[in-house]
Order: sequence, then structure tokens, then C-alpha cells
Amino acid sequence: MSTPAKGTFRSLAGFNYRVWAGGAIVSNVGTWMQRTAQDWVVLTQLTHNNATAMGVVMALQFAPQILLLPWTGFAADHLDRRKLLLATQSAMGLLALGLGLLTITGLVQLWHVYVFAFLLGCATAFDAPARQTFVSDLVGEADLSNAVALNSTSFNAARMIGPAVAGTLIASVGSGWVFLINAVSFAAVLASLCLLRIGELHLKDKAKRTRGSLVEGFAYVWGRPDLKAILFMLFLIGTFGLNFPIFISTMSVSVFHAGASEYGLLTSTMAIGSVAGALLAARREQPRMVFLLAGAAVFGFGFGLAALMPNQWLFGLALIVIGVSAQTVTTSTISLVQLSTEPAMRGRVMAILLAITLGGTPIGAPIVGWLADSFGPRWALGVAALAGLAAAIVVARYLVRYREMRLLFDAGRIRLVIDGGATLEHT
Repeated sequence: MSTPAKGTFRSLAGFNYRVWAGGAIVSNVGTWMQRTAQDWVVLTQLTHNNATAMGVVMALQFAPQILLLPWTGFAADHLDRRKLLLATQSAMGLLALGLGLLTITGLVQLWHVYVFAFLLGCATAFDAPARQTFVSDLVGEADLSNAVALNSTSFNAARMIGPAVAGTLIASVGSGWVFLINAVSFAAVLASLCLLRIGELHLKDKAKRTRGSLVEGFAYVWGRPDLKAILFMLFLIGTFGLNFPIFISTMSVSVFHAGASEYGLLTSTMAIGSVAGALLAARREQPRMVFLLAGAAVFGFGFGLAALMPNQWLFGLALIVIGVSAQTVTTSTISLVQLSTEPAMRGRVMAILLAITLGGTPIGAPIVGWLADSFGPRWALGVAALAGLAAAIVVARYLVRYREMRLLFDAGRIRLVIDGGATLEHT
């Protein structure tokens, strides 16, 4: 019997995952280019440095995660995920094309961006849970955690490249061309979906179509204290912490008085930490709750540092810390939840997870934008720091109550012990 592949990039040994990863990296670069251009258009061309308007755009883009929740998880569990992804990715490419044409012709207005953000959010609401659970179809259970981490690595490697390229293009040819380039980039992921070897997919039995499927998903989550703790942690971080476009753009424009190129560079700088965090997750054999505790605590600490940084270079270093911690939390969460959830329930549980994580943005983004406008961007960063620390407390409470976590002092050293004897860390 052959032994499973080992190593950070072991999932790439499979043809299907390799093809999918190749198409995804191209599309991800285009997606990050568009995000950067869209933020810049709203902040500097359609408004006068109005962070509240950016918050509204983010709210409209992520609100469908909650509004469409009864259908998105159902679709991921019951429909052919490959065909569903072909539909959602095509829709997202057409939306990028439409916004690009409006911008290039000079017809774009703020309400256009609002409409396109909402429509993109609708497509993404169906795309995200299907894409996350599609990974298990590509690689199977043994390499699922590794494949999830490599997906995150790809997404954040694109974050290093996309914003920096977008900043340069915005300054030289304008934002509209950035949107059009993103539209073209969707051809790569659509081609990869068409080239997959269908017979080699790790397909499992679809969930039975019954009334009340979403209620069944909520009941499943409610009966799992670990999932409840994870979702509450993600709500805090997602609502007040994952508003990076607002934080970085307002600090760039209002505090450091930087241009589009510098804004793109700062966004790419944060991705250095994100890639590092994702690669560290890929090296681990299994995700653990203690990683969520550490990640949330460092997330809060990193935002506290960022709020105090006197210049954009030191601010960039703080962003690297935030990037590592954010990826530790999100990647470990996705792997942990999928591995501990019954296959027939994964689509619904992932839809609930994504709805709570991203669906908190319609609440948090306008609040964070208002804080940045009213009191300054540093105060908005302070709120994110508190959210990270509160999330760490939520995870710590679960570990103490259900996993008997405690600190032991032994010969001048501190040991973190879980489950009545398993030592996880030494300091």
C-alpha cells in the first residue's frame, strides 16, 4: 500500500488539484487587482476620501452571504459543484466586464458601484461555499487540510501581486482597464474547471433533498460547542477586523498622504504575512483549536501595533503581523470545520460559517468607516484590535470549559495543557 504524500505542497501531486490551482492563481490576481481599483475609485474619484461610502460598498458586497443563506448552502450540498462554479465564475467575469466598460467610458457613478458590488456579492454567496467544499472533491480527506491551506496561499500570493500591479496601472492607464483585465482573468479558472478529469474526482453521495435543510444545518451547529465557539470568534473578527480595504486606504490617504501606488504596495505588503501564515498552515498535519486561540490573540495585538505606527513603512510591518495571524485563524478554521463535519453537511455548515464571517461586514464596515471619518483611522484600527482580543477570549473559554485547558508551572517553565494531560506548548 502506498503511503500518503508528505510535505507542504503534497496536494499538487494530483492532476486535478494542480490544474485547479493553476487557474485559480491567475483569477485570484485579477480579483485582487479589481478590489484595489474599486476601493481607489470610490475613495478618490467618486467621493472625497469618504470611508463611509467604502463601508457601504463592502456592506452591499457581503450582505448577500446572509440574505441568500437558505439557498447557498443547499446548492453546495445538492448540486454539481463543478457546474455551479462554472456558472458563478462566469457571472463574476461578466460583472467585471460591465464595471470596466462603465469606468473607461467615464459614465461610472457611485450608485453603479453599489449595484455591481451587490450583484457580485450575490454571485460570490453561491460561489464561496461551493468553492470551499469543492476542494474535498479534488483531493479527498487525507490531503484536505493541506489543500485548503494551499488554496489560501494562492489567494494571498495573488494579494501580493494584484494590488501592486493595480496601483501601477491605475496611475498609468486608469482603473477601468484594471476591471477589464480582471474580466479576462476568469477565463483561466473556467478553463481549469473544463479540463478536470471527472472520473478522478473524489465525489461523495449528495445530501438528501428535504424540507428544512438549512434548519438542519443550524441544529447541527447548535449541537456542537466547538462550532459555536468558532462561529462567534469569526463573527467578531469578520465584523470589526476583516475590513482591510477601509483600514489600509484611509491610513494611506488620510494619515500618510500616499498615492495609488503606495496604497497598492501596502496591500501587497500585508499579503506577505498572509502567504507566510497560509504556508505554515500547509505544513501542519492537522489543524487545532489552540491555533485559533493564538491567531486571534496575535490578530488583536497586530492591530494595536498598526494603530500606533508613525509612518507607512512601520505600518506595513504591522500589516505583516496581521496577515500571518488572519491566515492562521481563517485557514485553520476552514480545515478544522470541514474535517470535523459530516460530508453531507459540509456545504450548509460552510455556508453558515461564511455567512457569519463575511455577513458581519454589512454591520461592521459602515461602523468602521464612520469611525475612520469621525475620529480618524487609528481609532478604527483600535476597534479591530479589541475584536481580536475578544475573539481570543471566546476560544479560550471553550478550551477551558470543554477541553480542560490550563497553565502549569514546572521548574520555571509554563506549559499549556489541554484534555487533562496533552501538552501543546512550552515556553
